[in-house]
Order: sequence, then C-alpha cells, then structure tokens
Amino acid sequence: MGFFEHSTLVLQVSGQFTLETTSQKVSMKGGQMLLIRKNQLGEITKTPLEGQDYQTIIICLKEDLLRQVALEQQIDTRRKYTGSSNVLIPENDFLHGFFQSIIPYVRHSEEKITRDMGMLKVREAVQLLLYTLPELKDFLFDFSEPYKMDLEKFMLGNFHFNVPVEKFAQLTGRSLAGFKRDFQKVFNMSPRHWLQEKRLTEARHLIENKQRKPSSIYLELGFESLSHFSHSFKKKFGKAPTEVISTL
Repeated sequence: MGFFEHSTLVLQVSGQFTLETTSQKVSMKGGQMLLIRKNQLGEITKTPLEGQDYQTIIICLKEDLLRQVALEQQIDTRRKYTGSSNVLIPENDFLHGFFQSIIPYVRHSEEKITRDMGMLKVREAVQLLLYTLPELKDFLFDFSEPYKMDLEKFMLGNFHFNVPVEKFAQLTGRSLAGFKRDFQKVFNMSPRHWLQEKRLTEARHLIENKQRKPSSIYLELGFESLSHFSHSFKKKFGKAPTEVISTL
C-alpha cells in the first residue's frame, strides 16, 4: 500500500492485479490496462494465477513531461477532472503494439537506455491514450492542486496508509502547517499521536473481534515491522498482541 504521486499506466501481462482505494476497487488480468490517477492512496494486491508467473509493466506519467506535451500541443489545462480516479483502458491494437515494444526494455533493464528514448516511449503512451479515450485529456492535464477537503472524513478513511504526514497534508489540500493546525482543532491531538492511537485501537479490534493474527495486520495498519507494532501495542494496552489472542 502507498501513495501514487504521479499518474500511472499499468499493463497486466500475467496474473491478477487488484487496486483498492477508499472509493474504488479495480481488478484486471492478463492483457488488461489500467490508468491510475496521481495523488492517491491505494493498496495493490498481486496474485499469480495457476500456471503463470506474475508480471506487470508500469509506466509513470510524470507531471513535468505532461506539462511539456500540453505546451507543445496547446492543450487547455484549466479544466478540472471530475471523473473516476482509476480507469480501465479498452484493449486495442495500437496500445497492445506499444506494450509489445516496451517488453525488450523491461527484459534488458541492465542496458543503458538513454533518457531521450525513455521519454519518447512515455510520449507515445500519452498520445495513444488520448487516441483511445479522448476524454482522458482532463485526467492527464489537470495540474490543479488537491482541493481542501473534509479532514476528519479523509483521515478516518485513510489512517492505515503508511505515508508521511506531509503527504496527508498534500492530499487534503493543505500546507503542512495548515494541516497540523486544522488537525489539532478536529482531533485535539497531533497527527502522529492520533495516527498511532487510531492504528493501535483498530489493531485491538481486529484481534479481539475478528480473530486476526498480528502478523497479518501490522502492515495493513501502517506499521513498518512486526516488532515495532508489538512494542507499541504492549506500551498502550499493557499486553503484547499475542497475549491478547491467548486470553480470548
């Protein structure tokens, strides 16, 4: 799970790819393509299917390149995108051929491919996406900052993502100072303290009421290691997570 800073085009070569955000869940299998919008928190599940290795090709569409394309083609960037944050792209021969041309780069990643060559392939991807779905223009070329959203609602839906406080601030449309100030007003504590308390409370709920094992939940609740989770849990509740299980 993590933060998608840039818009990203994903081709699923084999296996199953699932992306889950607070508002959407999308799955795809071999041959399907997905365009993921920038400035999102999401969880990816990679599932090999029987008789297949898992393979995905990912192309990052960075904003500086998209701005260059917009300037060159005089694309109006004033319109704000309001559609779905993750769009399955219909299969077509052009995009299929494009990804076939990418495979040698993936298979020979040790080779020194020039930056100019890489940029040419990304530009080609952008043009083919616009050809396939012209309405993606607003998706790709909306450079506006995230609007100032309901902080309480956003944090309650996204507290389990292990991203820096600075990213939470950005995604709620605030400066870091503004985020901390608003956060204190809403939750009456600092963001880091609240995140720790919220994650540990949720962990206890999952262990006591859902019979989840500590080893299966610490990552999905934003803890970097099982030992850190266990230490924090015992410090707050007086018992290690495994001790809570044994008393049920």
